[in-house]
Amino acid sequence: MEAKSQATPLGARLEVLGAAALFSSGGAVIKAIHFAGWQVAGFRSAVAAFALFALLREVRRRPTLKVLGVGLAYAATLVLFVLSNKLTTSASAIYLQSTAPLYVLLLSPWLLHEKIRGRDVVFMIVLAAGLGLFFVGSDPVSATAPNPKLGNILATASGLTWALTVMGLRALGRGGEAWGPASAFWGNVFAALLCIPLALPLAPARATDWALVSFLGVFQIAVAYYFLIRGLVRVRAFEASLLLLLEPVLNPIWSWLVHGERPGVWSIAGASVILAATAVKSWADASLAPKLSALENQ
Repeated sequence: MEAKSQATPLGARLEVLGAAALFSSGGAVIKAIHFAGWQVAGFRSAVAAFALFALLREVRRRPTLKVLGVGLAYAATLVLFVLSNKLTTSASAIYLQSTAPLYVLLLSPWLLHEKIRGRDVVFMIVLAAGLGLFFVGSDPVSATAPNPKLGNILATASGLTWALTVMGLRALGRGGEAWGPASAFWGNVFAALLCIPLALPLAPARATDWALVSFLGVFQIAVAYYFLIRGLVRVRAFEASLLLLLEPVLNPIWSWLVHGERPGVWSIAGASVILAATAVKSWADASLAPKLSALENQ
């Protein structure tokens, strides 16, 4: 009976996988919209803010200054991700953003007062090597990736802003209250407020473009976030981190199927290094956590 009570329900795992699958649709859908990057970012976040407000009661509380600060970092991530996807391949955009743990490890001793462990240094070196591979050679210019070099720079910046978001959420979590949903809501509000003025005037658009923007806001952000919050209640952090790796795996596949987009050899190599390093570190951290906890309690 005890073993059954500790088992994670299949439904919770499917919710986390569903969130990852919805997150992964971003690259292909953003590229399919004929709007400019500022327009996609602004309208997507406006729709997402309304959807999050409707789905999650937690976002309706009065925010603290710290919540608003984390929201600003998340807003920068949202905008940079869209702009980078408009300029480089989906694979480069998602995997360069996935280097966020490198910045977390570099900055956490100063911002969170958390020590860097020996195995973290090895992970940083491997992750930095994977990041560097994206800039060894240039992806070919194409209709869906008109400026890969600038897009890669913006995607790298999104990795830094996402790291700041993660660290901010961790700092908020130490206070004992779950402010993550509120930070996501305010991040989308700030992104919309920043981008929509830059998106005007708006030329006549296809109904398909508005439908795709609505999909991004409602499903790729709000519903995905709703699934993730529900799933994380019952799925261990380690297992969730592995399940969420479905996003960077599927993201470039959708762009290949929909747009025929093919990242360059060096980008594929860098993506492989980043994905493998993240999976190995997640496994190592989960394996060593009980031992470290036992040592600390002695």
